[in-house]
Amino acid sequence: MRTPRIYLDTSVFGGCFDVEFAEESLAIFELIRSGSYCAVLSDIVLEELEDAPQRVRDVVLTLPEDSLEFIAITEEIIQLRNEYEVAGILGPKWIDDMTHVAAATIARVDAIVSWNFKHIVRLDKMKSYNQVNLQNGYGILTIISPKEAIINGND
Repeated sequence: MRTPRIYLDTSVFGGCFDVEFAEESLAIFELIRSGSYCAVLSDIVLEELEDAPQRVRDVVLTLPEDSLEFIAITEEIIQLRNEYEVAGILGPKWIDDMTHVAAATIARVDAIVSWNFKHIVRLDKMKSYNQVNLQNGYGILTIISPKEAIINGND
């Protein structure tokens, strides 16, 4: 069976050090370390992590190389991101958030995992992103928070 690929945006890394989000964020990284998930990271995640506190940047270093997949921001990703903006999903100030969604879509991940409830993990935004995806010949992107990505052995 293929290992599910999940795109992590930067909020999941920072969530490890936030009282409200630490438990689930840490659990996601443990699942990645155990081989339950492959973490997909884009150039934009790596750029955002450069501006994060050292302890947040260090989370990536705790992950085995074979559990990581890196994707470059391509012209195709930029074009899809621009389609999101034209559709009015978010304004230009939030271009990085749209880039995360476009990168996850183009990479055909199993899900994008984020704590960004304002611009990504929100029903109306999910519907809008996926409407644009379908109009442009891409599939439906599953958008979830780390809570929904936790795998329980008792399920």
